[in-house]
Amino acid sequence: MNNISVIGGNGYTICSGSYDKTIRIWDIETTKQLNIFKRHEHWIRSVKYGSNELLNTILSGSYDKSVRLWDIRSSEQIQVFNGHTNTVYVAEYSSFSELYVIKGDSGIMCLKFLQLKKNEKKRKFNDDIGCGINLCYGSCRGFIYIWG
Repeated sequence: MNNISVIGGNGYTICSGSYDKTIRIWDIETTKQLNIFKRHEHWIRSVKYGSNELLNTILSGSYDKSVRLWDIRSSEQIQVFNGHTNTVYVAEYSSFSELYVIKGDSGIMCLKFLQLKKNEKKRKFNDDIGCGINLCYGSCRGFIYIWG
């Protein structure tokens, strides 16, 4: 059984991650498979297309506890990011220039970088790091957290 667990898109293609441990890129118009990526050791839970200077990349997260960066043009794995002790349910390209560790209360299920309107008192922190971007994430317990 090769159930698809996640789908992402960029307007011309869609990218799917599957229980068969593969990531595939499909042409929307012809429905033909263009690329296949096969280095994950377990089910794929998250796929995300890159943008700007990372336009030709895909980021993926898996039950194998890894995050992987892929080159779409060569179909090769560029980098493996290890360190999680459990499933990576979601992967996202970071807007922050510094590295941080955020520990979710019982597992982070989804996340998104957003620019939120804030009052002047809270805006100072984001102005100091120069991005004005917040990380919003949802946990297994049903709470949504805003960080940054």
